[in-house]
Amino acid sequence: MMRHDFKDLIDIFDQCFFNTFNTKLIKGGDEPLYAPANEACEYHQIIFAHGFYASALHEISHWCLAGKARRLLEDFGYWYMPDGRDAEQQKTFEQVEIKPQAIEWAFCVAAGKKFNVSADNLNGATPDTIAFKENVFQQVQQYLHQGFPVRAQDFINALADFYKVSLPLNINQFPINEKFNHPETVTHV
Repeated sequence: MMRHDFKDLIDIFDQCFFNTFNTKLIKGGDEPLYAPANEACEYHQIIFAHGFYASALHEISHWCLAGKARRLLEDFGYWYMPDGRDAEQQKTFEQVEIKPQAIEWAFCVAAGKKFNVSADNLNGATPDTIAFKENVFQQVQQYLHQGFPVRAQDFINALADFYKVSLPLNINQFPINEKFNHPETVTHV
């Protein structure tokens, strides 16, 4: 069984991105957060929840999508409504989560780790997790065909190298019919 330790992710991320993007991956507490550099901290921080491996991958996926201007804003300036969303709010949440979760899925494949799509709404309207996972899968197919964002591909390459996973990734590595499971932590951005 492959070992997945968040400390490895921190090292891999720092080797890939610290010198170029002045950004560090940081183990945090209850809530993940992206904090741009400021007077209190000279580097940008991707803070993931509780040392959870999946939370780190999820937060990195958001960072890989954020453009230069968004990387200067706390939580990239994105809308976020916590767990407890009604049906309409959940639909909006899922729309903004399709691309990051497709990238997160690719990270999981590159790391040899099972991916769990996260509807992140345990105390709100019951999400249609099958439809959401299908939408994420469709985005994975698009990325496999057109290419992942550059930073995402760089991290996929680094993960695959570390975990000895063959590249390029292919659609057969993304099993769509696996049962939906709740993630080990609530993630956002």
